Amino acid sequence: MTRGFGIIGAARRFAAARGCAALDAATVYGPGMDVAELAHLRRARDLLEREYARPLDVPAMARAALMSPSLFARRFREAYGDTPYGYLQARRVERAMALLRRGDMSVTDVCLAVGFTSLGSFSSTFTRLVGEPPSAYRARDHSRLTPVPPCMTRAWARPGWIGQPCRIGEAIPAAPA
Repeated sequence: MTRGFGIIGAARRFAAARGCAALDAATVYGPGMDVAELAHLRRARDLLEREYARPLDVPAMARAALMSPSLFARRFREAYGDTPYGYLQARRVERAMALLRRGDMSVTDVCLAVGFTSLGSFSSTFTRLVGEPPSAYRARDHSRLTPVPPCMTRAWARPGWIGQPCRIGEAIPAAPA
């Protein structure tokens, strides 16, 4: 077996070190998913990560992955556990959280800086993912995150970190009545 790189190669090495059956892309990402397809999906995901502030739609993302829009949407969800648009919204909210923690931009400026065109859709999406409105998040004390390196803060702010697929989970829970 050749030494592979990336997640599939790491999974194969992990399985081999523990005497498990060999893993392939279908085992890790589901049936029908091959390494070439994953490379194309990574190109689209990288586009989302780089160009999150730009207006992006599924056909544009699918072109980056060299797939039809419907196939791209299905495969992206299989590989990354979220729809392309949901992934984009989560990345935008993640960047918005970082800008709001700095405290030097208004909520409207942050909304436009991360690619939302409507303050209402930004506020509702932010509230759905984070658990509190952007203005309350901006006003909250973030000093506990000061000693944390930015790369870890970004990782903690990603959806699913706490095991909840649709919430970032950083909001402080309300006190029981």
